[in-house]
Amino acid sequence: MTPAQAAGSSSGSPASPVPPASPADEILDLVDASDRVIGRAPRGEVYAKGLLHRCVFVLARDADDRIFVHRRTPVKLVFPSLYDMFVGGVVGAGESYDAAALREAEEELGVCGLPAPTPLFSFLYQGSGQGWWSRVYEVRCAMPVHPQESEVAWHDFLTDEQLAHRLGAWEWVPDGLAAYRRLTARRAR
Repeated sequence: MTPAQAAGSSSGSPASPVPPASPADEILDLVDASDRVIGRAPRGEVYAKGLLHRCVFVLARDADDRIFVHRRTPVKLVFPSLYDMFVGGVVGAGESYDAAALREAEEELGVCGLPAPTPLFSFLYQGSGQGWWSRVYEVRCAMPVHPQESEVAWHDFLTDEQLAHRLGAWEWVPDGLAAYRRLTARRAR
């Protein structure tokens, strides 16, 4: 579901907008170094020009407190085929971080009815000519997952110890790894 579909129409009736032809066509808010909206552009242009935008990272735990870990599909626009310990993605134009976190978690996990993810912290990720404001969340997903095949090539739930053991062995998305390191450092305090 696109952010426009999640938001509904302004007339109060259910929306049925035509989704973008491809993810590269999705419109995103552009932000400045203080996370203030300064414009809008298609996702493909945002990525090509390295423009600042917004993303959400949701750490999903199952009923046994294990973390959902997955490998991204090879067709992803950013970091294809890499492993990630978060579900999430870009915040659409006009969409709130909180709405994007719930939308992305439900889409990627393939579930409906998740509780609202709990916001933990925000940070500005910058790496390899790219940058985005990132808000990190956590959510409990006690129901069976059915990951979105267009987003997730492989998945499993790992304990914190299992995940820690794989950090040096698997190739991880750099932004997710940065978020995870910040999260574990905060929890170690």
